[in-house]
Amino acid sequence: MQHEFIFAGFGGQGVLLMGQLLAHTAMDEGKRVSWIPSYGPEMRGGTANCTVIVSDREIGSPVVSRPSCVVAMNLPSLDKFEETVKPNGVLVINSSLVTREPKRQDVTVVKVPATQVANELGNARVANMVALGAVIEATGVVTPDGLMKALKKNLPPHRQNLLPLNREAIEKGRKTAQE
Repeated sequence: MQHEFIFAGFGGQGVLLMGQLLAHTAMDEGKRVSWIPSYGPEMRGGTANCTVIVSDREIGSPVVSRPSCVVAMNLPSLDKFEETVKPNGVLVINSSLVTREPKRQDVTVVKVPATQVANELGNARVANMVALGAVIEATGVVTPDGLMKALKKNLPPHRQNLLPLNREAIEKGRKTAQE
């Protein structure tokens, strides 16, 4: 089984971190992984994105043109990547910032108010973890426990105090995707 993802949003929304954490989790769970960031001037407020491939077998090419899942953290990202999702794929939308309905009828749409939930948790910077929780719930690509282990392992020592907040954000994202 192979899952291909595009995570996209404004620079500063943590889309590259979402992809990295998914990749690390999948590697820790014995899967093969490819992670490619796309940034440059986008880091200063434009759109940034990364692609992640998670597979049980060798990955032939790291290029993703028809992902099985797109995460759109803002409207420009939805506009850019909505049409690329494979039929029967998953489209995760940050409904706090996306002001239009998706056009696609042939994909599973998961609306998660990631920014709103993060603000309710007291830290807008965990919106990416809310969205990532929704992604793992909607796709089943990695386990929630595996994600928390990877987060703990990859957070620098001076950020370990944020683990409980990140755990709560991930759980709220998972719960939203279940609804």
